[in-house]
Amino acid sequence: MRTALSTTLLVAASCVLIACGEGAPGGAGSGGSSSAPISGGVPETDDQRILNALGQALAQNLMPAGLTADELAYVQRGLSDAVLGEDALVELNEFGPQIQGFMEARVAVASEGELELANAFIEEQAAMDGAVRTDSGIVIMEMTAGTGATPTADDTVQVHYHGTLRDGTVFDSSVTRGEPATFPLSGVIPCWTEGLQQIAVGGKSTLVCPPDLAYGPQGRPGIPGNAALVFEVELLSIE
Repeated sequence: MRTALSTTLLVAASCVLIACGEGAPGGAGSGGSSSAPISGGVPETDDQRILNALGQALAQNLMPAGLTADELAYVQRGLSDAVLGEDALVELNEFGPQIQGFMEARVAVASEGELELANAFIEEQAAMDGAVRTDSGIVIMEMTAGTGATPTADDTVQVHYHGTLRDGTVFDSSVTRGEPATFPLSGVIPCWTEGLQQIAVGGKSTLVCPPDLAYGPQGRPGIPGNAALVFEVELLSIE
């Protein structure tokens, strides 16, 4: 698993969405022609699908802020005006420096609410038949018993995994990619470092990771701050 992006990178990516930085197309103005409304056309060609994927990729960096549909409309307008060379409706030099503080505050608020939901979700999972809760708070549910060795925290493992949020949203999956992943257990989130040591080679388990053993309040693109994470992990081998 990759480490979480910092809030600074989150904000930098947000700046991309609204053309933050000097030399952005279009200067500040009192009006100008309005850009065409953003439509939700279904992509039919590969180029259109790539552009749709670009939008999804940029959105990953805004998700932790918990923007509403109305708030997102202002982001979309800023993006559209800048890309199409329309006159800007806001003075970038004045409001651009305020982006980081705004984003940090919104992420903090969203993270507090997510923590309550994550704790409730973990309690539900821990009460399920066959669930085992470790002292650190990880909930482990064995799906298939392994017959091989179990790794140590210093080992490198090859796994197949499927990662989802508490609502079932998939954020990462080697299964979907169709290619196993290899990780040193010393370089992944603490939930994996501990949880994989409870799985024998050939085994498969569900790991429910508390926020403090995953990506914490900062989250990462596609993962809200203080999110509980669910992984179905199959341990293929110990390298």
